[in-house]
Parts: sequence; C-alpha cells; structure tokens
Amino acid sequence: MSTQPSLLDEVPGELMMWVLIVSELLVFGAGLAVFLSVRLTDPTMFAESQDYLHRTGAALNTIVLVTSGFLAARALHWRETADRFKARVALIAAAALGAVFLVIKGMEYADKAAQGIGPETNAFFTFYYLLTGFHAAHVVAGIVILMLVAWKDEPRNIETGAQFWHMVDLVWVLLFPVVYLLG
Repeated sequence: MSTQPSLLDEVPGELMMWVLIVSELLVFGAGLAVFLSVRLTDPTMFAESQDYLHRTGAALNTIVLVTSGFLAARALHWRETADRFKARVALIAAAALGAVFLVIKGMEYADKAAQGIGPETNAFFTFYYLLTGFHAAHVVAGIVILMLVAWKDEPRNIETGAQFWHMVDLVWVLLFPVVYLLG
C-alpha cells in the first residue's frame, strides 16, 4: 500500500523556516501597510522627507542583496554537485555582501544623524528607521546564519539558510521602492 505524499512533503526546505518567513513577511507587510496609510495623511511631508534619503546608495544595496542571494542559491547548487569549496566560498561571499549592505546603510544613518534627522523628526522618519532598522537586524541574523551554514555545509542546511536569506532579499526589494522611490 503506497502512501500519498502530502503537500507539505513537496515544500522545499524546512517547514519551521517557512513558518518564520511567513510570520516575518506578515510583520514587514503590516509595517509597509501602515507606512502607506500614514503617508496618505501627509503626502507632501513624506515626499519632502524622502528627498533626504540616499536613493543611489539604496539602489546599490538592492544590487548587493540580490547578488548575495544569487550566491546563496549557487552555494546549494555547488554543494549538491560535490564542490564543497565553491559552496563555502559562495556562502562567505554572500555573508560579506550582507556586511557591505550594512556599511552602506550605516553611512546613510550617519548622514541622517549629522543632519539632525532621527526617528522623532516626523512620521516618515519614524517609519523609515523602524522598517529599515528592523530589516538591518534581519541582515545581521542572515549573516550569522550564512556563516554557520558555511561551517556546517550540508545541503539541507544551505537550503534552509538560503531560504532565510531570500526572505531578507525579498523584504528589501519591497522596502526599496516603497520607502525610497514612491512619490
């Protein structure tokens, strides 16, 4: 008697990581929904505040994270084809690009601080710091995960670590246009 595989058996990666990812996406989604709702109350202030952001740095950070996500995906491919060295290098490079992201974001935060702009400046910057700061915390967690996975580089571990890292990428791909570009 054969047993039919369940839908959950077909989902790639770890189920609990998917639970974490979905919950994190819901939190970020709620934050973006509130950001957009509050923006409707004072679109002029939001547009003027947005002009203080570093759009070029944010665009560069988008390229950095998407590239690191590509490297995390390649790491799994290389590990599954028994090229353990390339897999580890790709994971370390993906983590290093995460650090580059944080440096660029830190430079933007430092510039805002030098201008006297903080979370209390107005509603736009409250949400800017909340959303991008929460995302930066996830980048830090992702870097730790990628480094742990580079050390314990079994294919299942790489797949699970890449799942989390792709969530970090996805959130930034949503934050970037909404926070930096939406006029």
